[in-house]
Amino acid sequence: MSLKHAVKACFGIGLVTLLTACSQSSGFSDLDQFMAETRAKPRGFVEPLPEFKSYEAFTYSAADRRAPFEPPVDVQLTMIDQQPASTIEPDLDRPREVLENFSLSELTMVGTLSGSSDNLFALIRDNTGGIHRVTTGNYMGQNYGRIIGVNETRVELIEIVPNGSGGWVERPRSLTLNGEAEG
Repeated sequence: MSLKHAVKACFGIGLVTLLTACSQSSGFSDLDQFMAETRAKPRGFVEPLPEFKSYEAFTYSAADRRAPFEPPVDVQLTMIDQQPASTIEPDLDRPREVLENFSLSELTMVGTLSGSSDNLFALIRDNTGGIHRVTTGNYMGQNYGRIIGVNETRVELIEIVPNGSGGWVERPRSLTLNGEAEG
């Protein structure tokens, strides 16, 4: 190694030693003060985790018994035997009328008209804004509803709806003036 390199190495080692000796006593006083203030502040509180409740398996021991949501067997048999044969059914061969394309909730009675032979007509508005004139014997609603009576404030009709057992049942309904379908 040459003398020039040895001088540079000694100068570098001396410089590093001098800088290290000067830096140990100062420069960190603000950091030390911040750490002391942080340690002096009250610490946050973390709630403990809730106690874990272990899962208890349930064993269904009544698998060989009747399901709780089915009626008893003897009730099922008596219900089948006691159902009378219904002769009510809608006339599917007749031509459908315009108001049978709407459900009763889409129809509103808006007024009446008196005819020349003292028969009363009801004015029915559909949900598209059309006004229709109906009287006793006309049909309306999607459940084969036949009008059986018209007065100044109400249209009475009988609907034929499925009874859930393959038959049909009649259900009275009414449409009131500026009101909802009832029944």
